[in-house]
Amino acid sequence: MSIGEMLAATVPMVRTLNLEFLETTAERAVLRMPDQADFHNHVGGPHAGAMFTLAESASGAIVLTAFGDQLGRAVPLAVKAEIGYKKLAMGVVTATATLARPVADVVKELDAGQRPEFPVHISIQREDGAVTGEMTIVWTLRPNS
Repeated sequence: MSIGEMLAATVPMVRTLNLEFLETTAERAVLRMPDQADFHNHVGGPHAGAMFTLAESASGAIVLTAFGDQLGRAVPLAVKAEIGYKKLAMGVVTATATLARPVADVVKELDAGQRPEFPVHISIQREDGAVTGEMTIVWTLRPNS
């Protein structure tokens, strides 16, 4: 089962928004949200909450891909998120997430008994390439008790 299939099966909002997983690696995840009138805002573009969910889902895909082999001993949790809406989003939007720390460094902290934190940066773009939003989510791997 792919990361996209797993998230669609376990996270109802992924299915609700019909998110499409275009790429998922340990360094980068790319998700697309189709243009859907049910999720438009008052100006006819995707609602801010839908774009937040798209970006958060892209970050979750990269976290699961990068740290899926650690799930037996730690749970990934979002610690905080900050989003900036830069331009009007219209139509299809794509979120590209990148991991901002090397996987090995995070695992090394986990091995040392720490609760590592690591940021994931996400860029949201329209089909014309314009960046409509930027988001950073700080994740942690909470060791199992």
